[in-house]
Amino acid sequence: MHFVATIGSSWICALALFAVLGDALLPFIPSGTLVILAVLKTAQINGAPLLLGLGVAVASFLGDVLLLHLARRGAPVLQRRLARRPKLAASVARVQQSLIERPHGGAAAMVVVARFVPAGRTVLDLAIGHSPAHPHRFLHWSALAALVWAAYIVTLGWLNSHWFNTAWLSLAVSCAAATAVSTAIARIVRRTRRLAAL
Repeated sequence: MHFVATIGSSWICALALFAVLGDALLPFIPSGTLVILAVLKTAQINGAPLLLGLGVAVASFLGDVLLLHLARRGAPVLQRRLARRPKLAASVARVQQSLIERPHGGAAAMVVVARFVPAGRTVLDLAIGHSPAHPHRFLHWSALAALVWAAYIVTLGWLNSHWFNTAWLSLAVSCAAATAVSTAIARIVRRTRRLAAL
């Protein structure tokens, strides 16, 4: 029975890591929910949350590298997406301009904050990928952002696994909290952008 439980936990962890890797390109993938579910499945295994957190950070960083590489090569699928979505293209252009105008620390903060905004990571990666500037500086910030987000989402799931007796309640509270945080950050970003435009 323990062997079956271990195999089940391994599958959900692998699925969560693939989701984190892919949601830079496909932001509708519920990677955060899957990571929280993986944490809940492995919370009682010594060292598992820490290993999962490191895996999530690496997968998140590699997802950025992949999308950045595709954007810089002008991958047709990305070009079609930008052509079909004027709002996305406008967001990409706006982020490119913001990165140019912001000082070093401000741009780094922008990269970290984008991890917590729905589709923010995708827009940011596309903006940097289509920018004439070299992306090496961005990769340092992306690694930092990946670590911050991984620590946040894994800790959220781990804490709720210890605060509540049932897995479904832990999952529900964790997902609700993650959604609330993302929504609040997105509102702050929109308000800041409106104030800057005045």
